[in-house]
Amino acid sequence: MPDLQITYPDDLPVSQRREEILEAIRDHQVVVIAGATGSGKTTQLPKMCLELGRKSIAHTQPRRIAARAVAERISEELKVELGGLVGYQVRFTDKVSAETKVKVMTDGILLNAMQRHRNLEQYDTIIIDEAHERSLNIDFLLGYLKQLLPKRPDLKVIVTSATIDPESFSKHFNHAPIIEVSGRTFPIEFRYRPTAREAHDDTDPDEETTASDYIDGIIKALKELEGEAEGDTLVFLSGESEIRDAQDAIAGSITSGALAKGTEVLPLYGRLSAAEQHLVFQPSKVVGLRRRIILATNVAETSLTIPNIKYVIDAGTARISRYSPKAKVQRLPIEAISQASANQRAGRTGRTSPGIVIRLYAEDDYESRPEFTDPEILRTNLASVILQSANLGLGDITNFPFIQPPDQRGVKDGLGLLAELGAVEDAKGKTVRLTTVGKSLARLPIEPRFARMLLEAKTQDLVREVLIIVAGLTIQDPRERPLAKRPQADQMHLRFADPTSDFLSLLNLWNYIEEQQQKLSSSAFRRLCKSEFLNYLRVREWQDLIRQLRSVAKPLGIVPGNAKIDPDGIHKCLLSGMLSQIGLRQLSEKKGADLAKGKSGAANKGPGEYLGSNGKKFVIFPGSTMAKKPTAAIMTAELVETSRLFARMNAAIDPAWAEALAGDLCKRSFSEPHWEKTQGSVVAYERVMLFGVPIVVSRRMQYSRIDAELCRELFVRHALVQGEWDSKQQFDRNNRSLMKQLEAEADRARKPQHSPDEDDAYRFYISRIPAEVFSTRTFEGWWRKAKNETPNLLTMTREDLLGEQIAAPDEHEHPTEWSHNGQKLKLRYRFDPAATDDGVSVDVPLPILASLDSDPFDWLVPGMRLELITELIRSLPKALRKNVVPAADWAAKALAQLPEEPNGNLFVVLAKTLQQLSGTKMSAEDFDVSRLPNSLRMTYRPLDAAGRPLGLGIDLAALQAKFSESGRGAVAKVVEKVHSPIERDGLTSWDFDKLESSVESKHGGNVVRGFPALVAQPGGAVDIRLFSTESEQSRHHRRGVVALVKASIATPAKYVESHLAQNEKLAIAGLPYSNFNAYIDDVIYAVADRELQKVEADGLIFTRAEFENVRDAVSATIVETAFEVSTLVTKIAGAARDANKAISSVNGFDFLSVLSAEKQHVAELLEPNFVSAVGLERLPRILVYLQAIKQRIEKLVENPGRDRTASLELDQAIGLYVFAGGKLPLAIDSPAKLVAARWLLEELRVSLFAQSLGTAETVSVQRIKKALA
Repeated sequence: MPDLQITYPDDLPVSQRREEILEAIRDHQVVVIAGATGSGKTTQLPKMCLELGRKSIAHTQPRRIAARAVAERISEELKVELGGLVGYQVRFTDKVSAETKVKVMTDGILLNAMQRHRNLEQYDTIIIDEAHERSLNIDFLLGYLKQLLPKRPDLKVIVTSATIDPESFSKHFNHAPIIEVSGRTFPIEFRYRPTAREAHDDTDPDEETTASDYIDGIIKALKELEGEAEGDTLVFLSGESEIRDAQDAIAGSITSGALAKGTEVLPLYGRLSAAEQHLVFQPSKVVGLRRRIILATNVAETSLTIPNIKYVIDAGTARISRYSPKAKVQRLPIEAISQASANQRAGRTGRTSPGIVIRLYAEDDYESRPEFTDPEILRTNLASVILQSANLGLGDITNFPFIQPPDQRGVKDGLGLLAELGAVEDAKGKTVRLTTVGKSLARLPIEPRFARMLLEAKTQDLVREVLIIVAGLTIQDPRERPLAKRPQADQMHLRFADPTSDFLSLLNLWNYIEEQQQKLSSSAFRRLCKSEFLNYLRVREWQDLIRQLRSVAKPLGIVPGNAKIDPDGIHKCLLSGMLSQIGLRQLSEKKGADLAKGKSGAANKGPGEYLGSNGKKFVIFPGSTMAKKPTAAIMTAELVETSRLFARMNAAIDPAWAEALAGDLCKRSFSEPHWEKTQGSVVAYERVMLFGVPIVVSRRMQYSRIDAELCRELFVRHALVQGEWDSKQQFDRNNRSLMKQLEAEADRARKPQHSPDEDDAYRFYISRIPAEVFSTRTFEGWWRKAKNETPNLLTMTREDLLGEQIAAPDEHEHPTEWSHNGQKLKLRYRFDPAATDDGVSVDVPLPILASLDSDPFDWLVPGMRLELITELIRSLPKALRKNVVPAADWAAKALAQLPEEPNGNLFVVLAKTLQQLSGTKMSAEDFDVSRLPNSLRMTYRPLDAAGRPLGLGIDLAALQAKFSESGRGAVAKVVEKVHSPIERDGLTSWDFDKLESSVESKHGGNVVRGFPALVAQPGGAVDIRLFSTESEQSRHHRRGVVALVKASIATPAKYVESHLAQNEKLAIAGLPYSNFNAYIDDVIYAVADRELQKVEADGLIFTRAEFENVRDAVSATIVETAFEVSTLVTKIAGAARDANKAISSVNGFDFLSVLSAEKQHVAELLEPNFVSAVGLERLPRILVYLQAIKQRIEKLVENPGRDRTASLELDQAIGLYVFAGGKLPLAIDSPAKLVAARWLLEELRVSLFAQSLGTAETVSVQRIKKALA
């Protein structure tokens, strides 16, 4: 180098140690240079190496901006053109040539070079600058160089460091020599001013805003520094929000006069725009400025030299990036800084004059803090290091010679991330082997997650879009938010926001930038960026990064195509690198899955917590476009913990997308395997978990691929045994018919053990069905061939199910038909003690239900008769039962004496037989039939015309009453099929000769009898109806005849009314009739009923002659009788009025119950239509009964004790009447005994309370009881 002039500035401390350094480099393979900031080691050491004749020098820097700046400075001092003798290379920028001897690069570039040149033979000297920063790349380089040095004895390694633990580097390289170079410093005074927070010993600095705890301390410190010489102050705080709070507080103090005016306050942190950052390096334009206050984060600790800093105020905290292997998130907690960091902060002053450092914490607190900040390798994810190590074949990462070995959990987590990305074959193996994906990831010099996204983009043909997003995630956000114009900036940026994805917002921004750049000139585009709050330099960096990514990705076949609109595809590509970054909103699992699939409409508004991998929970960062409308599932590019865990870059996804991308990482569980008839197979619900997140909650799936044997068993049990399938097979029909037959036989014999159950059928089929049959489809495929070889393979026989020892039932003992009056009725058998039809039941067609007699059916079938007689004997009272024990033996004796076929009433015949055999007197009433179980009672099942059951019961009389009307209609239909129509509507006269009292007709094998009757309808109409029983005929026909008589004669109402006295008219008007005509109609009914009884006592007449006799008699007597009745009812009305008056006159509270009862009694006697209801014969006694009420009330006041005594006797009689089914007033069609007892009650009242009136007959409680018997 004859023309190369190497000089060293005399004012640099490193120049003064030049000879010592040259000698150390010449004599040792490794030299450690320790020097404070400003000593000149970074720029002078490469020149010294050139002086020693080194020809290829690699000089590393931890930051790209530093690499460029250092290269420029060295070339300037050597007076050579940059890119010639001195060049630099940073990521995607290579400014070197063949003549380059000093190559300044980032440590990542040197690390990447090891992939192509394992021994770094292109370099003879390597300078690792700023090694004290202990970044991940620096630690890895130092470890690799230690392994490499024995193989390269010609290689020189120079490690430079600040005066922070240089001994560790010396020890790492086998006690290499250390040369310490002092910096250019002036004396620094340290003052400790603990804040109130420190004074209270609050040791938890991780708060929402910690600056507020130090604001008072900062204001006091600034006030204190006002008494010192003029100079700028650098204040260290932990974050942006703390800086904003402090800036507001300082500005307020200046305005209020607490701090001197002429002070400019400037922030300095990483997210500020370049212009705002540069303000701290440029002279102020503020008029009258006396000093500046710089509020900075820890970015000002190293690398940056801020001019004119005379004072430092140190809050003592910083946000330190830490990766949590447990939570698998990168955190930014606020921590107390180390001593080394505190000293670095203090080193910002004392450069040009003496300085003062005010620490807002106690001196003993400083002394107790750790000496150094943990190196990055102990607090970051090691995936990239492990990936490169595996690609270089460096073996087990845990045995790699790091200066400070990483935590085992960190290594495990790094391997876990590579496994998540599909980069390693076995993350738990001792040797890390890369997959094809892993080898491709190692060739891409970007973070592994982003590299995996690009690989997936190739398969989805979305390289352009994903490349843009990945590059955008790598750089600092080009969207600027200046403090003074933040609302305007946010409004401008809102144009690009996609409410479902921050990634698409980034893509929208790129598309806009690309479009505008094509339209505008370079200067116009710059102006656009500035006006729309876009950082032009970051946009250029974004564009450069995309170009370089295209270059390095091209060898892997990752080539951008045309622009596409495919949001889901883009997100799937991004998701491939963020499988452990999925979050499900904390709803119920099913609702969350439904929301994710879009089943419930718009996403819920408001904040929501998300469940992420391994149980961690996070919320969407407020600056995300999704913060206001969180969706059910998201993926996030970055989880950072500050006051809480925030997801910073997010997109809405369908979590099911992750299943195909994750492959074997998914943990699957299966639940509820069950047979489905519609599917013809066994279906289960699959749950897919990915890192603890349920990406598929409940998906139906064919279970045969999981457990074919269980599917076979379920197929046999449900399809073949229970018939839950749609395949129609002849053997299946035959087998089910056989099973039903055998079940019916077992029920008939009441031997359930003889009935084949599902297990019998299961054993039959499972022994014949091969293992490969587990669904309807597989069965049909197998059976199509098998039935040709063995047609009866699956056809059951009686012996297959029951064996040969169980014989068929005896048809005589348990017949299937019942003969009754020549009619064949079907019998059914059932064994179910809880069922109504347990035992034997008979099917009864509705038309013949009314004609059945229960006596023959009480005998049951022969096979059940012995058990029936046994239970009847057991139901006897103990006094009788003791003479016929044991019951089973006596039942056998009695059965031998009974006729084989039912003959008479069973209970009468059995009582007589037992009396003959035992000599003990007994009767049918001694048997307690209610104690018999349903199985020993005949059950009746009425059937409609279609054979459908209408009901079920053991009480034949109750069923006959229940279906009397429908039975009547059924009888009519049957009869009228044979006879001419009988039923008619709206008769007004007897216009036919004779109405048959009964008619018969054949219905199948049964004889059906019908009983015609006249039926009175509401409103006076009369119809002819056919009834199924004589009792129903009797109940309706009499009233129908009376109604027809009334319809056949003219009413004398007008005549009678015109000849009545006024008092009679008034009396009748007060009775319960709607008008006078209604009263006369009721009288006609009463007269017709009296005349009908004269012709036929039961009122059943069926010929025209009989009817006309009754009609003529009524016509002849109705007028005279009407006057007689009117006279009588006038008296009755007066008596009722007197009775009510007497009741109203008594005011005593003690008599209230009696008065109320008698008032009700009056109403019961004068019920609507009481004339015909009482009858003309008894009508005069109504007058007496009303007079008796008046007398009772009069005597009640005089002698209440006697009334109470009589009331007890009356109440007893009324109780007997009510218990027998009687009602007051008397119900229509009440039995004769209730009618007699009802009027005996009235006579009893007369005898008890008004003896002077006399009774119509002898009466007492005993007589009433006898009448009811």
